[in-house]
Amino acid sequence: MRIGSALALLLLLAGCGRIIPETSPPVTTLPPAPSSALAAGVAPLASLASATQGRLDQLQAGADLDAFLLSCPVATIREDLSGLTRPGDWRAPCEAAASWPRERATEFFATMFVPVRVGDGRAFATGYFEPEIAGGRTRQSPRDVPVYGVPRDLERCWRDDISEAERTGRAPLSRRLPDGRCVEHFTRAEIEQGALDGSAPVLGYARDPIEFFFLQIQGSGRLKSETGEVIRIGYAGQNGHAYTGIGGVMRERGLFGDGPGQYSASMQGIMQYLRQNPGEGADLMRLNESWVFFRELEGDGPLGSIGVPVRREQSVAVDPRFVPYGAPVWLDLDRDEADGIWIAQDTGGAIKGANRFDTFWGAGADAREIAGGMSGRGQAVVLLPKESVERLRITTTAR
Repeated sequence: MRIGSALALLLLLAGCGRIIPETSPPVTTLPPAPSSALAAGVAPLASLASATQGRLDQLQAGADLDAFLLSCPVATIREDLSGLTRPGDWRAPCEAAASWPRERATEFFATMFVPVRVGDGRAFATGYFEPEIAGGRTRQSPRDVPVYGVPRDLERCWRDDISEAERTGRAPLSRRLPDGRCVEHFTRAEIEQGALDGSAPVLGYARDPIEFFFLQIQGSGRLKSETGEVIRIGYAGQNGHAYTGIGGVMRERGLFGDGPGQYSASMQGIMQYLRQNPGEGADLMRLNESWVFFRELEGDGPLGSIGVPVRREQSVAVDPRFVPYGAPVWLDLDRDEADGIWIAQDTGGAIKGANRFDTFWGAGADAREIAGGMSGRGQAVVLLPKESVERLRITTTAR
């Protein structure tokens, strides 16, 4: 799972880019219902071919089919927070995916699903990647940042400052005191000042505080020591404080642009500012009070929020209140490299809304470059099992 898991640094670009004009055939929007996704409006499209204008790539679709199959053990048993599907709806496409010829993968997506538009379908997509930064199991310098596991006192509980009327849904992540009281957990600034010492396991140390700040935003990554040892870490929890995108703060302060003392509106530009202005940069990072706790990973790739490995150019983070986990999503953006089918396998603290997406680009220098500058706008289509769409039609008709 990612925090805003989420390369949400580029939320600051929300007003930029162009919107691709409507090209799909006329549709009839289903009436709203008491569900985040249905309340936004769900419109079935004529066919996948019409929704994608026949632009499905057969070779890529084969890899997408493999990625979809990874999600099946979750989709077929997990409750869908969006209310669009039920676990049993995924049984038929998942059983078909296991034996479907990969050379005919485009037929699988066209046959087993119905394309729908959630809300207005106007997509905004950023990117994230798996960073590799300098670090190791032992501290080499006072500047090294501890990589904490989940604190022993982290708990979901209702604090006294939250009224009874506000206590809906799950209790917030908080801190349980020895006397039994529930209070806010420590902020980023407090953790940097040593508030967690002795109360949370230390998995290792990151050599560069700025690089580690961005690794926390990604939600997973690798620590590489001077001897070549690589420690892979993944999201295990969060301190319960809200995520603040520092890029948005920089934009409000007029720090982006081409003039003297201004920086490019990208991850690279933000990092440049932080390094050139260490005092102001440290204060800026502390405005993001959210802190991510990690666990050491073994095996295949970083894990998404549903516990399956995320794949380069195949996995996408979504808001599960609007897009079911495991659902294929077709993106048609003004960033051509992000066009195609993605599988909803992750989420993030800044990924909010029906058509907000975060595309995964793997590891390495090119992944860092693409993800750091990804800010695409266009259209999104979600592929739902046929059984789900039929039930939605019947339910909304009966209202």
